[in-house]
Amino acid sequence: MRVLILSAVIVVVDQLTKFLVKGGKIPLLNISHEGMFYGDSIPVIGEFFKITFVENPGMAFGIDVSNNSKLLLSLFSLFASIGILIYLYKVRKESLALKVSLAFILGGAVGNLIDRMFYGIFYDYAPLFYGKVVDFFNVDFWDFTIFGHTYDRWPIFNIADASVTIGVIILLIFHKSIPSKSNEPVVADTPHDVLPIDNLESINEAAGDSTPTEDGKISN
Repeated sequence: MRVLILSAVIVVVDQLTKFLVKGGKIPLLNISHEGMFYGDSIPVIGEFFKITFVENPGMAFGIDVSNNSKLLLSLFSLFASIGILIYLYKVRKESLALKVSLAFILGGAVGNLIDRMFYGIFYDYAPLFYGKVVDFFNVDFWDFTIFGHTYDRWPIFNIADASVTIGVIILLIFHKSIPSKSNEPVVADTPHDVLPIDNLESINEAAGDSTPTEDGKISN
């Protein structure tokens, strides 16, 4: 389960970058950071790539949901994260590609789950499970429409969103290389190993065993 280190790193980096963007106070560590004003942008590569602070009350990449669905979304994220963790344990002996992809997805899911579960309480604006996800990567893109909304830039996202996307891409690329149980050799339920016919004949020939001829006589 060493791939869980990857998930943990993703969560830490995701939360650290969100704290740098949004700011806040951590009295236990005596840390205070102002962060950015909501809606402010910092150009990184001109207008193509900017750091823009927004908060998303809904799903990944700015896809909004109603306030009534907010709790269901948060609970779904919680149970999905637990499910991925359990599945990671079950496939711990499977291919590295499968485990890495799940580790990326788990890290991203937990990163955004922390926002939804605790940010409302931490920043004192909403109860448990009703927090907003901090987004800040703002990338230019060609115009496109999704879920009835037209975008002239890619929806602002964060490291957790990117991590889930990377995990899904790895899964799609390497899914054919992930071994299935149908391809595993079948072991006969006998007290002795069963040798292939070719190997058995070779052993008989080498040992000089007698074999019957067409007329029924025994030849050596």
